[in-house]
Amino acid sequence: MSEPMRRYVALDLHKSYIVAGAVDGQQRVVLKPRRVPFAKFQDWAKKHLHPTDAVVVEAGTNAWFVHDRLEPLVDQVVVVHPYHVKLIAASMVKTDKLDTLVLAHLLAANILPAIWVPPTHVRELRALVAHRQRLVRQRSAAKNRLHSVLHRHSITPPQGNLFSQANRTWWATLTVSSAERLRIRQDLAIMDYLSPLIAEVEAQLAQLSTAEPWADQMTFLIQLPGVGLISAMTILAAVGDITRFPTPKNLVGYSGLGARVHISGQSRRKGGITKQGRRELRTVMIESAWSAVRAHPAWKAQFARLERRIGAQKAIVAIARKLLVVVWHVLTARAVDRQAETETVARSFMTWGARHGLARNLELSRAQFVRQQLDRLGIGHSLQTFKYCGRIYKLPPSELILTQPSEENTGQAAMGAEEVVYA
Repeated sequence: MSEPMRRYVALDLHKSYIVAGAVDGQQRVVLKPRRVPFAKFQDWAKKHLHPTDAVVVEAGTNAWFVHDRLEPLVDQVVVVHPYHVKLIAASMVKTDKLDTLVLAHLLAANILPAIWVPPTHVRELRALVAHRQRLVRQRSAAKNRLHSVLHRHSITPPQGNLFSQANRTWWATLTVSSAERLRIRQDLAIMDYLSPLIAEVEAQLAQLSTAEPWADQMTFLIQLPGVGLISAMTILAAVGDITRFPTPKNLVGYSGLGARVHISGQSRRKGGITKQGRRELRTVMIESAWSAVRAHPAWKAQFARLERRIGAQKAIVAIARKLLVVVWHVLTARAVDRQAETETVARSFMTWGARHGLARNLELSRAQFVRQQLDRLGIGHSLQTFKYCGRIYKLPPSELILTQPSEENTGQAAMGAEEVVYA
């Protein structure tokens, strides 16, 4: 009995159903597009798909669910970005059946650019980061509504944290209509409800930051100015495996921080950033850039030079792009930032270890946690004390000095001494 011919199957995913169609290597339709209810898809796939089939799906809400269930059944599962498909096969006539056949033809022609399929631990981290972002957006919306009340009635707010418990009586005594007072009370209640949820998610992110496979990479990210626990975990969730980016330019393009370029004949123009990529990576790099230019002299000087020439908004985007290049270098080479100041890095590690009792959960004092991270970087062997929040903390001796260096430790220290060149 001859083996089944190789078919190129396309799946057009929708919320409640999937449209499936297939062509052979000669681009002949061998499976006419048909609609399969999502609830019955697994049974349909086991019955109709062959081990020699190649299957393509567009990235979307259910793409990873479908990918994981198809992988044991077929020879190849390709996930593609809808934007890339649109660029290749734009059409004035669009139906589910036509879209499915177009995907199948493109797969058979081998011209679809496949995207990286993240492993389970990366997907889970991305989902957790996205969940926190949703909660934070809801809390920010409530805060903005309360600010608008003050602006609308020309009310001067009190000093300090406007939304603290100490100011709740002040909010309750505002001279506004009963309907306005109701909205104020409910927006404050929304904030009180969301804040513990956000703290719970952040505690989970903190625990993940000291567990494999993230702990080692976190050490190299936290050393960077402007990068904290949440921003570092957001970067790792978006990037996944740094080795899939051969150059820093690839990572910049993935974030959407690269500039638009139009070159045709004698015409050469550059525009704003492409914004084609992972939005959360782009956002967190800009937030980190603002923190870096406020706290680090070298980044502050770079920003000042750029701001004079192109303005603050464009300058901070340029700093975010440069900082992302440094992220690529330190993660790829497992290297120390060229402009790292040991005491500043120690304070960053102290903040990391103090978040949600991380050091205590690892059965370490905060000073021991800091020393562990410095040793992992291969720096600060002679650092004995550092200042943090107005107090002087004493560090335990470096393990890299007290112990006979093994071949592995020697390699780590050598890599730790490597400098990162800004691009």
